[in-house]
Amino acid sequence: MAPDAPPRGPTRRALLAGGVAALALAACKSDKPWNAVDVNGTLPDLAFTLTRAEDGKTVTAADYRGKIVMLFFGYTFCPDVCPLTMANLTEVLHRMGKAADAVQVLFVTVDPNRDTLPVLTAYAASFDPRVAGLRGSDNQLAVLARRYRVTYSVLPPQGSRPYTVVHGPSIYVFDRSGAARLMVPKFYDAKADIAGVTADMERLVAEG
Repeated sequence: MAPDAPPRGPTRRALLAGGVAALALAACKSDKPWNAVDVNGTLPDLAFTLTRAEDGKTVTAADYRGKIVMLFFGYTFCPDVCPLTMANLTEVLHRMGKAADAVQVLFVTVDPNRDTLPVLTAYAASFDPRVAGLRGSDNQLAVLARRYRVTYSVLPPQGSRPYTVVHGPSIYVFDRSGAARLMVPKFYDAKADIAGVTADMERLVAEG
């Protein structure tokens, strides 16, 4: 048999069997369900123009290409959902260890009147260095919220209590190319799957 001729007989059958097994294994891995909600192909790519709180720079989604982005809408005066969600997100980053360096959390305020750049900067820094506070005009915020079907509305003050903002609590996850991949709903209650979201994020990071 010539040196470059393809293998025959048992050797060829073994190689073919191994190739089929490898393909089957790859298919199983790619079909593995996510712990969060899979939104691949159902939501648009990440796109926005906002102001980054820490340096006052105008940033767009392109500034975060190459990162796994976790996008969350909230406000610093939020009494419950926002701090609990952000605390759980911070725990995910800590559990990921070094892999979390590939992740960027974007906290978009739905209360730009009170959430000035210094206020947003301090709020983001209180959680993790990989959290960036973003602020936009009313129009910029409305455009971004509509893009991902996020609702928010201002409730008037009640007595001595200041106004509050009711908003969607979900987290939107985008891969390194900016494609929408996952949605994490209600990441603030006792059923928040921190371990599952951590595994999902590690899986996205490993995709490269």
